[in-house]
Formats: sequence, C-alpha cells, structure tokens
Amino acid sequence: MQKPTADLSFEIAAQARGFALIAGVDEVGRGPLAGPVTAAAVILDAAHIPEGLADSKTLTVAKREKLYDLILGTAQCCIAHASVEEIDRLNILRASHLAMERAVAGLPIAPDHCLIDGNLIPAQLAGRATAIVKGDAKSLSIAAASIIAKVARDRIMVDLAQQHPGYGWEVNAGYPTKLHHQALLNLGVTPWHRRSFKPIHKMLYQEKTVTP
Repeated sequence: MQKPTADLSFEIAAQARGFALIAGVDEVGRGPLAGPVTAAAVILDAAHIPEGLADSKTLTVAKREKLYDLILGTAQCCIAHASVEEIDRLNILRASHLAMERAVAGLPIAPDHCLIDGNLIPAQLAGRATAIVKGDAKSLSIAAASIIAKVARDRIMVDLAQQHPGYGWEVNAGYPTKLHHQALLNLGVTPWHRRSFKPIHKMLYQEKTVTP
C-alpha cells in the first residue's frame, strides 16, 4: 500500500475558513544532547511549489539541500532557535515552542493561521493555529518548514564540530550516537551540551549525588 504524500489539503481547508496566508511550522533538534533546537515557519507560494517537496526525514542530504534553496527562493521563510541555556532553563518542549513562536514572529508577512507539526500548539500561537500529528508527512507547508529547520540546524552543528572536534557532530548533529557518548567520556562536556539532559546531567553531577 502506497503511503499518502503531503499535499495542500490542510492549507486549502484553512483558506476555506477565511484564512488567506497559511504558515507551516516545524522544529528539529529535540532529541540531541548538544546544540540549539531550531524551528522554521514557511508560507508557500501555491503557484511555485518546489518539485519533490516532502517530509525532510524521507529525503537524502543532497535533496534536502537543493529543496532548501528552492524553498527560500520561492516562499516566505523564517528560521529561529532556542539556545542550550533556554533548553536547560525551560525544558526541551517549552524551548521548542519558543523557537516556533520566534519563527512565526519573524516571518516577513504575518500569517493568518499556522499549521503546527505535532499535537500541541505553542502558547503564543493559541487561537490561530492547528496542530497536526505527523504534519510534516501530510502538509506541504509543514514539510517545507521541516526541510528548512533540518538543513539550518545541521549546518550549525557542522560549524560547532569544527570548534569541538571528536564528538561527530558533523554527522550525528548532536544526537546520542555511540561515537558521541564515547567522546563525552574521553573529552568531557562542552558548553554546547544540554546539562538538563540525563546523560549529561549524570556525568556532571553523579559525584555530588553519591551518598558517602
């Protein structure tokens, strides 16, 4: 059975309710042990949808890079982040929502309605958004946002890998791979690691929590 592909059904349904400008919103980077969480908001031009647009997870690196340029060239886009410090202070869910809110606020044109990937709507977008579970596989606007956020964050992690070699961030984007865990043991924790995440917290504070 062929999997359904993303289309403009949700965007058309929102327009039928009277909303003219629809933004797709997605984030990437909830799971990594290091680096920011990144979100993107995208208002597509329905007359210029890049060919092959799909959920970023289904695309090769080369295809994502190509679509990234095409989306930026044809759509209204904004990329935003929540820092490691904000992740540790707020928790990863609230920080990811903060990044989404920033992405929407930073769009060149304010959207009338947002389509959010997931089952929760960020607080500042309440009343003007629809949450769509697995939206990056259903809505082309969210799929576009997933590509923009993924490529943008991957590039950040490649840059950080040059500053902190050995953790494999250029290939694992900060996710908890075997190489990353081994590097933490050998090289220690960097300023870009999320101290609120269990493996990092345990490394930093296990000595303080051991009962004599």
